[in-house]
Amino acid sequence: MNQIQASSAGKPATVSARISPMGGLDILSRNEVARLRGASDSGLHALLRRCALAVLTSGNIGDDPRAILEQYPDFDIQVLQQDRGIKIELSHAPAQAFVDGQIIRGINELLVAVVRDIVYVSTQLEQVGSGLDGSAGLTESVFDILRNARILAPHIDPNLVVCWGGHSISREEYDYTKLVGYQLGLRWLDICTGCGPGAMKGPMKGATIAHAKQRRLPNRYIGVTEPGIIAAESPNPIVNHLVIMPDIEKRLEAFVRIGHGIIVFPGGVGTAEEILYLLGILLHPDNAGIPFPLIFTGPRESAAYFEQIDHFLRLTLGDEVAAHYQIIVDDPASVARAMVKGLDKVRQNRLDTKDAFFFNWALRIPLEFQLPFRPSHEAMRALQLHRDRPRHELAADLRRAFSGIVAGNVKEEGVQAIERHGPFDIDGDADIMRALDKLLRAFVQQHRMKLPGGTAYVPCYRIVTH
Repeated sequence: MNQIQASSAGKPATVSARISPMGGLDILSRNEVARLRGASDSGLHALLRRCALAVLTSGNIGDDPRAILEQYPDFDIQVLQQDRGIKIELSHAPAQAFVDGQIIRGINELLVAVVRDIVYVSTQLEQVGSGLDGSAGLTESVFDILRNARILAPHIDPNLVVCWGGHSISREEYDYTKLVGYQLGLRWLDICTGCGPGAMKGPMKGATIAHAKQRRLPNRYIGVTEPGIIAAESPNPIVNHLVIMPDIEKRLEAFVRIGHGIIVFPGGVGTAEEILYLLGILLHPDNAGIPFPLIFTGPRESAAYFEQIDHFLRLTLGDEVAAHYQIIVDDPASVARAMVKGLDKVRQNRLDTKDAFFFNWALRIPLEFQLPFRPSHEAMRALQLHRDRPRHELAADLRRAFSGIVAGNVKEEGVQAIERHGPFDIDGDADIMRALDKLLRAFVQQHRMKLPGGTAYVPCYRIVTH
């Protein structure tokens, strides 16, 4: 029987309930259930609790990794093994996830995705062991996680558009993402994002209306996240396929393996990290000639943002990098038409090379883009941000620099490191440092580092200038 606890002394209302999972998780082994219960050595229960709470507060606007746990300190989740399958027991769960005492179906499905992915990554992939050491093994692990999550869809022509962009964007920019999503949906395209708010929600919201007008079913609104991100940015409620990758590098690889084209909206350091990840891969000589449509777009008010990004990319990686992307300002229909044209090239290339439509096996992703980067003060100081390196290697370290700033801004581990030891130092060639400093200052001035409200943003980094 569900129990509803009313809010008191400023605390939000909560619900305790035992629910039957929906969405493809019927049974677990006794060992899997045991790994998810209690404060075991594996630490899976703490991870499960953190990710589950993010899903149960789906739709919340925030980017503080501690805020939700502080708001619901008594929340707990247990997975119970029963004769007829499993049950999920929730204690002091956010009442917003329930209607008249019953959990919302979409949230139930996302909760199941959390349990599924945490169990799978911790058990199945651990058994692979040293097979994950090489580049091919890491790609296989990404494939296995996506297949287990039922993200890979065979027998469908290339139609999955990945949309990147910031969670902290202006109202004009958010409305523009919806307009682009609407134009994509009218052209029968599916949407994949990082699953959070802002530019990750807008394209999905626009596409839902267009898909409804086209009477198109089923539709895929895929959210790809990882534990450090989901804890700070709850999934938006439109996501109907959620997958939690074990780290940011596998998350980024998942985007480029399953996506057939990428649209980038205005964002902050996380968006810059994603851009550098993809461009670093496309700049690798082994990937020459592989079509991958990449479009930067935003409303007229955001034109200066893309000028800054374009300038930074050209300065650090050379003018040739611009051949890999288009910039289209304030024209959602043109963005959609350009993407459709790009997807036609992707389809023909996959047919010619006999590559799968559902997973881009042909793309070479070097090991330096796959190995997890753990942002620490030592690791950030060790980055080689020098122009005399091969462009794809410089892009890999620039990506790591932005990844460290993301961690210092919104990830619990990074926030704690900054509190203990002060800001990260970032050093490199003088002109690269000046350009980086200018770009980051612009992000701060445009409120792209953190959601507005609360205290003023305090940088978690220090650019070493010469």
